[in-house]
Amino acid sequence: MSTLRSLVLVLGDQLDLQATAFDGFDPAQDRVWMAEVAEESTHIPSGKPRTVLFLSAMRHFAQALAQMSRPLHYVRLDETGNRGSLAPQLAHDLATLQPQQLIMTAPGDWRVLKALQATAAAAGLPLEIRDDRHFYTTVRDFAAHARGRKSLRMEYFYREQRKKHQVLMEGEQPAGGQWNFDADNRQAFGPQGPGFVPPRSRFEPDAITREVMALVQQRFATHPGELESFAWPVTRAQALQALDDFITQRLADFGHWQDAIWPGQPWLYHAHLSAALNLKLLHPREVVARAEAAYRTGQVPLSSAEGFIRQILGWREYVRGIYWTQMPQYLEGNALDAHEDLPAWYWTGRTDLACLADAISQTLQHGYAHHIQRLMVTGLFALLYGVEPRQVHAWYLGVYVDAVEWVELPNTLGMSQYADGGLMASKPYIASGKYIERMSPLCKGCRYDPAQRTGERACPITTLYWDFLLRHEALLASNPRTALQVRNLARLDAAERLAVQARADAIRRGEVGTLD
Repeated sequence: MSTLRSLVLVLGDQLDLQATAFDGFDPAQDRVWMAEVAEESTHIPSGKPRTVLFLSAMRHFAQALAQMSRPLHYVRLDETGNRGSLAPQLAHDLATLQPQQLIMTAPGDWRVLKALQATAAAAGLPLEIRDDRHFYTTVRDFAAHARGRKSLRMEYFYREQRKKHQVLMEGEQPAGGQWNFDADNRQAFGPQGPGFVPPRSRFEPDAITREVMALVQQRFATHPGELESFAWPVTRAQALQALDDFITQRLADFGHWQDAIWPGQPWLYHAHLSAALNLKLLHPREVVARAEAAYRTGQVPLSSAEGFIRQILGWREYVRGIYWTQMPQYLEGNALDAHEDLPAWYWTGRTDLACLADAISQTLQHGYAHHIQRLMVTGLFALLYGVEPRQVHAWYLGVYVDAVEWVELPNTLGMSQYADGGLMASKPYIASGKYIERMSPLCKGCRYDPAQRTGERACPITTLYWDFLLRHEALLASNPRTALQVRNLARLDAAERLAVQARADAIRRGEVGTLD
């Protein structure tokens, strides 16, 4: 009989020394298994910043395990004999290590879960999958919430969580007498811009990270993204410092300006903590507790604390529930029958639309863009253009450092692209170029005019907005939240409609908007 009792599997987004997989861990009988494999960067073209973040954080976590004297079998990406994929690598290592059982915390990716379950079954080994206590809720909790509902609105779930966990509550009532402060949190900067913005937390790459950067540059040379400005937290200590910096320096202004866009200011007052949260370097309970304490002690206004906490306690938990209760069929959603290819310039930033060039260039440089840039710039254009949803999903999963499928997929297919037909969102999030003009100064320096829908100077977003209304008129007219937008089509005579459609066709042929 094997002397190895349990092999504890740890994935690249499970870097928590207190994870359930370690409950009952005995260094004399158990061992941890971790593997860097190319497939996790190639099943979609993972951007260089994202790959570096994962691999560096994994190697730092391996170092922390060694300091705790937890035996570890670690396979490096550049190791001779690396099988290139998690399942074949695990199968190979099981033959050598011969554990009696496998244990892991529930993974965040359906594809990975099914591959590891199949590998364990083929080896004839039991695989114990434990709840992930990193979250406030279990998937079972969310399934109970969802049972019998035709639509799953985040707001109702969020209120339940506030009450259940007594966050920002005064007895049975929400602090301040209202559940959210969206009306206070949608402001744009004036012509003067944001003024002084506290700098982002920067963590200069150490020897481990520099080694990973060189490996990624060599191994994934053709992948998108740049590494010159890489400074993300890759350890728990760094993640805690980033949390402290946000709470003390930026949270107070986060709420008011969270939807605003300003060129040359990628970081603004946002938290930049989602990557650390999704790698499990931070726990959402400690993040929420710090934000609530800052409100309770008068350091930040309630509108900022609530707006931020809603993203963690509400939205983050909600999208995880959507993912695990709807997969695997959720990945196939395409309610709007969209089949266009993603424009090639999404991978290069080579477009003459100022807003998209700014958002995409920033994304490729840093692996980061804030939520309005994702939803109402890059996501909006893809939705109006009619991009096939899985291509949009692959782009978002690849280019952002915080992208793990359980959180990225519902945000992309449900919230951004309305591919689930309204399970998540009460309407498609559509707007003309006038929205971007209102939220940023980028339109002033753009060759296109957001007020025009046809003609050489017509903003492609505005053109595609009207084309979207024409293509989906019946669907939108039946939705109370979009019916007014559809009624505006009455202003367009037959000639104007044809002109919109012709201009939209030219945009999709690549005759408008591209610099290549």
